[in-house]
Amino acid sequence: MQYVKPWDLFHNLLKTKALERGRLLGLDVGDKYVGVAVSDPRNKVASPLSVLLRKKTNMDLMATDFQSLISELSLVGFVIGYPFDRQRRAPDAIQVKLFIDELSKMGKLDGVKYTFWNECFTSKNVELLLKPLNLHPVQSKTIFDKFAAVQILQGYLDYVNMKVKLHNNE
Repeated sequence: MQYVKPWDLFHNLLKTKALERGRLLGLDVGDKYVGVAVSDPRNKVASPLSVLLRKKTNMDLMATDFQSLISELSLVGFVIGYPFDRQRRAPDAIQVKLFIDELSKMGKLDGVKYTFWNECFTSKNVELLLKPLNLHPVQSKTIFDKFAAVQILQGYLDYVNMKVKLHNNE
């Protein structure tokens, strides 16, 4: 896996012909689950996709799942939620980096580009959205992880699309 800056991931996507552009996958990495969201073919809207169980023993299976998604959905990159905290080293940040390292060791995602996007407040926002629904705790957890991934990816898409729009209006 290859890290690229947030703007560079999208900018490289824009260099390809519109019909050949791929989609982006958003990931909310937790200690037990990984929420997954996918962009539409025009990279404007994020939608929930699934939740993957995260264990040290299933990283190879998870890498294989990502390989399948790459080919099935024409994915060109991952947008991974990262807790940017300038005051202290967040344990969640270390967890995300370990996840990327473990996936990279599998060797199945070589050349796949990824970037980090600030996930601060995504959990609180999703919690506020889901609370009025009074869902069963198990159902709430899977929905929660998916929609946290949606918020991460949608925040990224809104930013880069606004940047493109502003650049085109200059």
